[in-house]
Amino acid sequence: MSAKSNNPFKELESSLRTVPPEMRQKVMNDVAMAKLALDLTLLVADNYPSALSRTLKRKKGNKKD
Repeated sequence: MSAKSNNPFKELESSLRTVPPEMRQKVMNDVAMAKLALDLTLLVADNYPSALSRTLKRKKGNKKD
């Protein structure tokens, strides 16, 4: 290892720039909306299978043949 190699991560770190506040706020709002949509989907999807199975069990139990 006689030749010293450059660390590419150090080069990336030196090229970072600050993000404009309005761009940062837009990204944060988009992330918040995506999280809200995911939470609502999980709320509905998590309860849906159990509600469906309860409904099917009731229908099978109510049949009189």
